[in-house]
Order: sequence, then structure tokens, then C-alpha cells
Amino acid sequence: MVSLHSGQKAVNQMKLINFYYAIFEYEFLQRALLTSIMVGIICGVIGCFIILRGMSLMGDAISHAVLPGVALSYLLGINIFYGAVITGMLTAIGIGFINQNSRIKSDTSIGIMFSFAFAVGIIFITLLQSSSDLYHILFGNVLAVPKSELLMTLMVMIIVLLLVYLFFKELLITSFDPTMAAAYGLPNRLIHYLLMTLLTMSTVASLQTVGIVLVVAMLITPAATAYLLTNKLSIMLFLSAGVGIISSVIGLYFSFSYNLASGPTIVVVASILFALAFLLSPKHGFVFRKINARRKRLAFIQSK
Repeated sequence: MVSLHSGQKAVNQMKLINFYYAIFEYEFLQRALLTSIMVGIICGVIGCFIILRGMSLMGDAISHAVLPGVALSYLLGINIFYGAVITGMLTAIGIGFINQNSRIKSDTSIGIMFSFAFAVGIIFITLLQSSSDLYHILFGNVLAVPKSELLMTLMVMIIVLLLVYLFFKELLITSFDPTMAAAYGLPNRLIHYLLMTLLTMSTVASLQTVGIVLVVAMLITPAATAYLLTNKLSIMLFLSAGVGIISSVIGLYFSFSYNLASGPTIVVVASILFALAFLLSPKHGFVFRKINARRKRLAFIQSK
């Protein structure tokens, strides 16, 4: 038993060493690593505002709604960024229009619009007559990131971080108290659509890494992990980006070393980090809350 454990440990160490040297040797792995890190940062930062606003379902909707734009871009031979951003924004506007001009509630309008957009995207994908393209769009393939996608992800990261920095106060106020924001004269609807634009761009940047189906996990899970670790938004942004980076790098290692799908592997790592925060967070962790509750109960009994 000991020899088997030692042998497995040696194999794991060898895989780690091979991964380390492969990064310096293979250009495709360097692109994959850089892209994964940038996606972790982008999704981590935007995800914080998504969960604080209770818009997780909207994030899911936008991630699916970009599919027809991606497919149409493939058919027309143009960069997927343009088509995806257009269809993502049209879906966000459509959701808002239905919600504001009917008795339909927001969650229902979101379900209608993103299902429609996703279905149209699947139809367009069938016109491509390529199941491999469909698989990579849906689930990602970070090990096949071309240089153009790397540069596009870099551009999106710069834009997202710059706009979040410039409009941090506005995003902060409208996220926590939209009524007070309106009283101060802030354009809540305009800020909402700015966030939708950033969300759409983040989704497009994440397509090659985790794919459409799993991008919502990278938007929500690192941010939710950070939310359990701090009560301050500025710290939450850094923690969420850090969790996104760690998840992406570790997921890429397992994907490369064990020949696993990159997107699902990255998401599993992010989910494990969330589980650790859920259980062991000093302030909001399940274990510490149970311990503190028991201490208070014992103290109350002893005081009688």
C-alpha cells in the first residue's frame, strides 16, 4: 500500500514537472495559460456585480444568447466577437422590453429570450455541418486558442477593467441601493446596460476557454467564493479574480496532464474552491457557524 502511494505521488510529481517545462516549450500552452488567466480575471470581476445584483439567471441567459451571433459570424467568416456582442445585447434589450411592457416577470422573460436565442444558435450551427465546432463552442478548448483569440481576450480584459475602475462608484451604489442611486440622479438603466455589455464581452472572451454552457459557472462561482470571504466589494473583486486565476491554472494543468476537457475541468476546480470557502470561511463558513452556534448555546446554558 505504501509503495503504491509512493508510486502515485512520483507520477503526480512527474506530471507537474512535465507541465512546467511544457509551458516554456510549447507556444500553444503559453497561449492557453495566458488566456485562462485573463478569463479568470474578467469573469471574476464581472461576476461580483452579477451576484450582488441577483442577476445570475441573466448571466446564464446572456451566455446562451451569444450562440446565434457566434454561429452567424462563422457563417459570414467574420470575428465571432462582433456577432456575439450584438446578439447578446439584443437579447438583454429584449428581456428588458418584455419585462417593462407586459405582466411577464423578469425570470420568465429571461427564460423565453435565452431559450429562443439558444435554439436559433443551434439551427445556425447545424448549417455549419461541423459537430467539432459545436463541441468547442459549447464546452471550450483552451488548448487550441489561436493568437487572434488571445489578443481579443486581452483587449476585452483591458476594456472591462478600465470601465469597472472608471465607474466603480456608480456600479457600487446601483448594485446595493438602486433607489438611492436614482435619488442621486444616476442613470440606473444606462448603468444596467453598461453592465450587460461588459457581461456579453466577458462571455465572448470565455468561449474558447470554458464554452457557452459553462461560462456562467466561471462568472458566478469565483464571485460567490469571494462573497463568502469578505464583506467589502473592493476586496471581493480581487479575491474573485484570484479564485478565477487559480481555478483556470489548476484546471489547465489537469486538462493538459490527464487529457481532460478544459472547460469542465476548470469549472470543477472552481466549484471545489467554493466548497472549501462554504465550509471553512472564518465569517460565513458552515463549519465555523456551527461551532459558534454551539459555543453560544453552551454559554447560554452555563449562564443559567
